[in-house]
Amino acid sequence: MFDTFRKYNKVVMIFLFLLIIPSFVFFGVERYQGFGRDEKVARIEGHDITKPEWDQQHRVETDRIRQQSPNVDPTLLESDALRYATLERMVRDRVLAAAAAKVNMTVSEERLSRIFAQDPGLAAFRTPDGKFDREAFQRVTGRTPEQYEASVRSDMATQQVLLGVSGTAFTPPALAATTINAFYDSREIQVARFGPDSFASKVTVSDADIEAYYKGHTAQFQAPEQASIEYLVLNLDAAKKNVVVNEADLKTYYEQNAARFGTKEERRASHILITAPSSMPAADREKAKAKAEQLLAEVKKSPASFADVARKNSQDPGSAEKGGDLDFVTKGAMVKPFEDAMFALKKGETSGVVETEFGYHIIRLTDIKPAVVPPFEQVRATIENDMRSQQATQEFAKAAEAFTDAVYQSPDSLKPAAEKLKLTIQTANNVARVPAPGSTGPMASRNFLSALFATDSLERKQNTEAIEVGPSQLASGRVTKYTPAHPVPLADVKDKIRAQLIAERASVLAKTEGEAKLAAWTAKADGATFGAPLTVSRREAQSQPLPVIDAALRADPSKLPALVGVDLGAQGYAVVRVTKVVPRTPPAPELAKQEQAQVGQSVAAAEDAAYYNLLKDRFKAEILVPKPTEPLPPAAGR
Repeated sequence: MFDTFRKYNKVVMIFLFLLIIPSFVFFGVERYQGFGRDEKVARIEGHDITKPEWDQQHRVETDRIRQQSPNVDPTLLESDALRYATLERMVRDRVLAAAAAKVNMTVSEERLSRIFAQDPGLAAFRTPDGKFDREAFQRVTGRTPEQYEASVRSDMATQQVLLGVSGTAFTPPALAATTINAFYDSREIQVARFGPDSFASKVTVSDADIEAYYKGHTAQFQAPEQASIEYLVLNLDAAKKNVVVNEADLKTYYEQNAARFGTKEERRASHILITAPSSMPAADREKAKAKAEQLLAEVKKSPASFADVARKNSQDPGSAEKGGDLDFVTKGAMVKPFEDAMFALKKGETSGVVETEFGYHIIRLTDIKPAVVPPFEQVRATIENDMRSQQATQEFAKAAEAFTDAVYQSPDSLKPAAEKLKLTIQTANNVARVPAPGSTGPMASRNFLSALFATDSLERKQNTEAIEVGPSQLASGRVTKYTPAHPVPLADVKDKIRAQLIAERASVLAKTEGEAKLAAWTAKADGATFGAPLTVSRREAQSQPLPVIDAALRADPSKLPALVGVDLGAQGYAVVRVTKVVPRTPPAPELAKQEQAQVGQSVAAAEDAAYYNLLKDRFKAEILVPKPTEPLPPAAGR
């Protein structure tokens, strides 16, 4: 077959040419290049945001987060909630830009120049002669100065759109006080609780009740779909294993880096310092030098007296009381003239007067620990690991290409790829479509799991493509067994349903009893039984449920004491007796001022949000993809 193809390849090429070229003529190259690129995810005043634009912006934002927080969990950055937040910001930016353009809002050249002149970040790109280094700016920021200027101008214009609202927000002291007092004011209360546990023994649940509940709530008793998989992971550690290091290279590396495998030479010295900083007048420096020379003559005459002379005369407070002892140091620990003199001495020798920026020193070398270099065999494993690590990045790039090809060329098995790259096939059971809490590696990658649970992968049980699941980490997997979602047998959940029905019915009995007591105690307070008085507020709940706190604070202060009933749902019922208002102790003037400012900021933010929603309607902004139900991950917040 292939011989025939080679024999008539020119004919085939002409046929393909005649087939393909007209399609480009009629439909345009753009149709081929742009296939799949025009998926619309949002629209603002008739202008679309496409999925590639969204993807690109999310990559920019996640790269920024990675640079700022290198240890951030990569699965958080690819969560649906975080991607949606990126799209919301894109829509917001474009709505505000449209609003700024609508009213011709611009930034003057004078104001822009003043901002650039005051920007400390831009100052770093100015050369000593005051010129702007255009190439350095582009290299660091990835943008031309013109693009940066346009971005700043746009940002400032859009900021002015909201500033017209938030900048004029006004919070009267009375409104601020009402808001703050609602948060800080307290109530003295007494609570009577009617918990479901007290009524559980009065509830009877039959098998018929359980079966009826099971049939009426089948969606609650579905076992989720699961898959058993096998997978391969290629990372830097795996790439290191394929690096070939010969013995000659190891020995050469050892000879060139022998010092770093051992310990450096250490020297211990004592010194006498007569301080004479460079700012000291010349005459005084001469006196200091003469003093040092006098002491030098004294210690040379009696070397054993060095420590005593140092204690009495040295002006170094850190070492004088220790007889001038400086302990062991290596090269680089001392100032240059001092170090040169110390390392030129032999053990037991005393230097002449040595001048440094601190003054005049007399140095005595008291001990030497020679450098120790371990033999080659002792550090061979360390050297091999170092060399493998250095070459692993290059090896990973080659291995990644081979890995990608291998899992594609043998789609029904991971074994050829594993054998080719010396990887271990791993397995996992009970794998779901979304990462389980605490998952790591490929099991934490949404992209990897999505590929595994793609229709084609589930039906044909073939390898997924090579998927990036982390920095310098690729994975490919295949489903070996798939169990679709299915109802859990009644026998497996019977006890759970019984407990649930008992709890629900006990809650109803508790509520009924609580409401009856509320009515009786409202009519006649005698015989009412409450707990000890508590002082509660929104800041100090005293272990009370939030509905109890809300009900107590909503009670009319002019009609106290008052009884309030609170339905606690699954927790039963509570009757709350609100006895009095406990006003807040007036804060210090400075704190009161800060609190009023915070209320003002909240009001301004609320007005901003309301105005932005108005602009969204005005410019017909809409997001065309569904909002994810999962919350925004706090660890990846901006």
